[in-house]
Amino acid sequence: MVLLIILAIIGAIAVILFLIDSLWSLLELVTSHLMPFFLPTEVQSLTKKFGSWAAVTGSTDGVGPEYARELARRGLNVVLISRNQDKLRNVAAEIEKESAVKTKIIVADFSKGAEVYRHIEEELKDIPLGILVNNVGCQYEYPARLCELPAAKAWELINVNVGAVTMMSRLALSGMAVRGRGALVNVCSGSELQPLPLMAVYAATKVYVRSLTLAIREEYASHGIYVQHLSPLFIATKMNAFSPRLERGGLLVPDASTYARHAVAALGRVHDTTGYWLHGIQYFFIKVAPEWMRIKIGMYMNQDFRKEHFESVRSKAH
Repeated sequence: MVLLIILAIIGAIAVILFLIDSLWSLLELVTSHLMPFFLPTEVQSLTKKFGSWAAVTGSTDGVGPEYARELARRGLNVVLISRNQDKLRNVAAEIEKESAVKTKIIVADFSKGAEVYRHIEEELKDIPLGILVNNVGCQYEYPARLCELPAAKAWELINVNVGAVTMMSRLALSGMAVRGRGALVNVCSGSELQPLPLMAVYAATKVYVRSLTLAIREEYASHGIYVQHLSPLFIATKMNAFSPRLERGGLLVPDASTYARHAVAALGRVHDTTGYWLHGIQYFFIKVAPEWMRIKIGMYMNQDFRKEHFESVRSKAH
């Protein structure tokens, strides 16, 4: 009888801890939005907290340029890093006109691997970088089995999703540590929560990003550096071009501007977050399900997206 009571208590504690862990990011996100209303003196501007310069990778399409715009609206000068020079110039001109801040562009193709980082380091050497947003990412063209994925695409996924976040974090953290302040935002994905059939490599890269982020947060905590793990679910961007439904967006699939506005509001306040409150609710319910179920649901979902992609290709051909 005593043993049963002990086991029941242990089970109850385990359930409570699991629920707290699952809900924690959502609770942090809610409190971060409420804090300015109840404790206005506790909310510092991003420039005072971290410095006057921010850099955003992947800053010409999707969330990247919108995140950069939000930072500029808060008074930060921004370094825009991406591979398309013309798009970079256009985004930079728009930001300078709208927010009257300084911008700098760095042309870099992260898919090329190690060779790009010396150039980036040289371009950033005189900038006291206060915030780095590791946003650049690469996705499948459409859901596919591993052997259907071209080798070049597999390397692109690894170089961009794994290589960029590793080397850019390394590059920025050294200066931040010397200055004793700074913020690192690593953009992950809800696909980190389980292996994802038909997008196996993509999901695996996001598990890496989460692991790296949590580890370096602990490594640099004593140096006054804030490290955020940002894990959105679906956003209506070109990254999800394989699904016309996702590109159209909706309440659960915000556009890049809406997402960036919410995500930047959590910067400096929440360490682990989806960045968008409705994504936080979805994230909680995904975590509650057992992993085997999530894998099965992921397979079904991606089979549906794969079918949608080929139907869209056929309709455009006629």
